[in-house]
Amino acid sequence: MRLKVIPSTLLGVALLIAPAAWAQYTNGSDTPSSPAGPTLPNNDRFGNPNGIARNYQDYLYGVVAKAGPSGLVLDKTKFGVPQTIQVNKKTKYIRNGKPSTLNQLKAGDQVYVDVKKDKKKGTMLAKKVISGMGATGGPS
Repeated sequence: MRLKVIPSTLLGVALLIAPAAWAQYTNGSDTPSSPAGPTLPNNDRFGNPNGIARNYQDYLYGVVAKAGPSGLVLDKTKFGVPQTIQVNKKTKYIRNGKPSTLNQLKAGDQVYVDVKKDKKKGTMLAKKVISGMGATGGPS
């Protein structure tokens, strides 16, 4: 009696799983999907989703509130409050994909900043500041 219960239980479980497995195999259509895997979505409207996100994932994004020789004050950062970033002679500035200077940054510019954080003091020093159209090309 017990031997008859196990096969019928297995058959019942297989019948419950089969529709879900078939839906994955067919990709929601009536024909089976290619063995190479699912097709990639067409991103013509929004561009390549990996373009900026992957290239600038370690950079600090913000909008310049104030730029001066002592540093940058950024709004709209991940911290939620205005953030002061120090600059020095070694800080590189890139605007529209070309070398730039601190004087060309103005309030309202959107920037990606490669920062080095001082662990003892908690201050942030800008190693590279990227703004303008060059920001879509990736770090150089």
